Amino acid sequence: MKTPLVLVTVITESLFKDKIIDILRKKGATGHTLTNAQGEGSRGSRAADWEGPNIKIESIVSPEVADAVLEAVSGDYFENHSIIAWTTEVNVLRGEKFVKR
Repeated sequence: MKTPLVLVTVITESLFKDKIIDILRKKGATGHTLTNAQGEGSRGSRAADWEGPNIKIESIVSPEVADAVLEAVSGDYFENHSIIAWTTEVNVLRGEKFVKR
């Protein structure tokens, strides 16, 4: 049986990895996937790589957790840092693995 949930995706500098993962955990995510990311955005490509590559952090969560994560990330990081976040509606099997009871 499929369960409707939300995929939260955050792309940021690797410098913020632990902080974003901490937000996910505190807001109720049960896990995440982390991958390296490359690309170019409205500000062009990054000039300095001393802080490491960009990363993409993804987590499947309930709609309430997704909203809480986006609120925390946007409030703490959007103004002064290179970060983007979005949600995607998904249908997953074994939905109980993604929601704390």
